[in-house]
Amino acid sequence: MAADTSKPFFPAAPHQALVPSRGAAARASLDGSYWRAFRSSELVSGAEFPVTDLTFAPATASSPLLAAAWSTSLHLFSGDPLQSLRRISVAGDLAFSPTFRCDGALLAAGDKRGVVRVFRADKPATGAALRTLRAHAAETRVVRYPVAGGDKLHLITAGDDALLTYWDVPSETPVFTVPAAHRDYIRGGAASPADHNIFATGSYDRSVKLWDARTGNSGPSLSFSHGELVESVLFLPSGGLLATAGGNVVKIWDVIGGGRLVHSVESHVKTVMALALGKMATTGETRLLSAGIDGYVKCFDFGKLKMTHSLRHPQPLLSVACSPCGTVLVAGSAKGKIYMSKRKNKAVDDEHEDKRAGNGEIDWASPEPEKPVLRPNYYRYFLRGQNEKAKEGDFVIEKPKKVKIAEHDKLLRKFTHKGALVSALARNNPRSAVAVMEELVARRKLVRSIGNLDMDELGLLLEFLRRNATLPRYARFLLGVANKVLEMRGEDIRSDEKLRTHVRNLKRMVGEEIQIQHTLLGIQGMISPMLALASR
Repeated sequence: MAADTSKPFFPAAPHQALVPSRGAAARASLDGSYWRAFRSSELVSGAEFPVTDLTFAPATASSPLLAAAWSTSLHLFSGDPLQSLRRISVAGDLAFSPTFRCDGALLAAGDKRGVVRVFRADKPATGAALRTLRAHAAETRVVRYPVAGGDKLHLITAGDDALLTYWDVPSETPVFTVPAAHRDYIRGGAASPADHNIFATGSYDRSVKLWDARTGNSGPSLSFSHGELVESVLFLPSGGLLATAGGNVVKIWDVIGGGRLVHSVESHVKTVMALALGKMATTGETRLLSAGIDGYVKCFDFGKLKMTHSLRHPQPLLSVACSPCGTVLVAGSAKGKIYMSKRKNKAVDDEHEDKRAGNGEIDWASPEPEKPVLRPNYYRYFLRGQNEKAKEGDFVIEKPKKVKIAEHDKLLRKFTHKGALVSALARNNPRSAVAVMEELVARRKLVRSIGNLDMDELGLLLEFLRRNATLPRYARFLLGVANKVLEMRGEDIRSDEKLRTHVRNLKRMVGEEIQIQHTLLGIQGMISPMLALASR
């Protein structure tokens, strides 16, 4: 008897664990599913004193150690989950900017009178200051230990008196001071993770400066303008990129390339007060976290330059920090509350599955295939028969065609306002470009987008205005935009021959349009009496 070759020799159905899930969790992005696993709770809730600063100790400790600047003291939290460890008073003054040494043994903080104190963080019994550094005459808002190189002897301080000081902590003496490092309050500072001699400061004079401790007080190594009052400064892990927060904008700069602007993030609707780095425990990747007065903590992937997730809180936020292991996220509010978000641990069943797979045991029993039953409450019930071909006389209902979203609309959804304007101008479609400009006016971002255009993009805008500024449908709006461009970018236009050519062509087109309008008015004046006589 011949064998039946129509069937396979070993019939088997796929295991249910190998079938990809079709739920929402499978469709979600990796970042979104990771940060959604955090569950928020209140760690501290007390008096109406703002939580100005939060910082975690380096990853040298066995359990996370958190320091919070709250009112007139520093609050330390430790354990898993975090619990109050002890409280360190700073002599009756408001505490600012706690920072841990690279080994986590010492904790330094400033106060309202400008005094910087160094405490022991690894011994709960000690509460008195080991060192007291006095050089500032106003609030010390920036206190930073070097990060790289294992430097345990020096400290960087800056404050509202615009004084920058580099300290030798054991002797309590400044190595060098810069009396007028900025022209206004210094509110942001960060130490480079690549070199312990490099650090950055940000000020309310809208400038960001890089300093090198090896050159002393000879001046900054690099200086550039953020454009808004700088609240926070943070080096990214490579040390070659610097993130600055000011206004509702977070900007990323290439400090190795001379302070070149890499990307601008405009996802917050109110002032961004703090920046931090958050490590994803599942992949080991690092994300940039920003907290603002709008109550949001935004997660930004600086490798792909895109926003990945948002965490909402009920109160305005002034500070944010993430544990070195990436499982605890804390945010401090302006009304005295600290919100702690802790990520769920993996299920015990998953661990058992991994252990059983590691033992090399193979389950030879193939599972019995279950016959799917279609019921009216199943989605597949309504999709049955989709592959059937239509017969003669059948009424066919076609699916509506998917509408393709234009590139500038995608950029507007991502709050990339300048990119949306440039994309609309490149399409050479007056209707789309004017619609994008009107949307930017509604968002109050058109002036800022024009100010951030480079020379080539500015030439593209002037060429668009030359072609379309005299169209009757858009003339009133585009002529107003042209006046604003000439007012804001006058110096750039004078310095570039191509831009001056665009402006001359625009002036000639406007002049010709004015002559045409004068001629039409003359013709109207001649025809109107004739029409009046004819109407009688």
